[in-house]
Amino acid sequence: MARKKRVSYTLDTKGIKSLDEEEIRAILRAADEIIGNAGRSMLAKILKGSRDKKLLELGLNSCSVYGFYSRLKLEDITARIDWMIAEGYLEIKYYGKLPMIIFSEMGWEMERETYAGELLNKLMDLFESDDYSFVNELKDRNRGMILLLLQKIKDSKDTRFIPILKAWGEIEYKKVRKAISEVINYIVKENTVSDNVLILDAYRKGKVTHGY
Repeated sequence: MARKKRVSYTLDTKGIKSLDEEEIRAILRAADEIIGNAGRSMLAKILKGSRDKKLLELGLNSCSVYGFYSRLKLEDITARIDWMIAEGYLEIKYYGKLPMIIFSEMGWEMERETYAGELLNKLMDLFESDDYSFVNELKDRNRGMILLLLQKIKDSKDTRFIPILKAWGEIEYKKVRKAISEVINYIVKENTVSDNVLILDAYRKGKVTHGY
């Protein structure tokens, strides 16, 4: 019995010379949904906004960049994906007989930044809520991306993140829980220092006559 051959593919950029950063990040963001599980065809369908049955069954229409290239033909979207591969943002790796999309180191570095920013915005949407169940979706995410997200929260010094971080810490593993605790402590410390500096400054200017 003859063994089945690998499914072959040929890159065709259709003469595309460059893509702007928004396009690059959108393609990487869509690719993140299927890394190691699908190939160029499914990636193109996500970016097209296809109503493909399998795509919908997998919930890929919930991707934040679903339909990003809705105005383009699938073949033109695929050409842009092929440019991403040719330029080293994405790579092809065979899993069995099928060629699947994976990140290059450069591509993952960009996507990690994009996705961390997206998650940061989702956490900020919780500021006026007491339902922090969204944090359950952060568990088991890529560790490097989660640490980048925590760094962004730390850099904000925004105390409104604290109750969200506490809820998140309750469901996380030890190492991430420790990182979350460190961010909470940093934000508390920075805001305490800031408050004291403001009081001291007012005192020196004669606006506070007691209580310091």
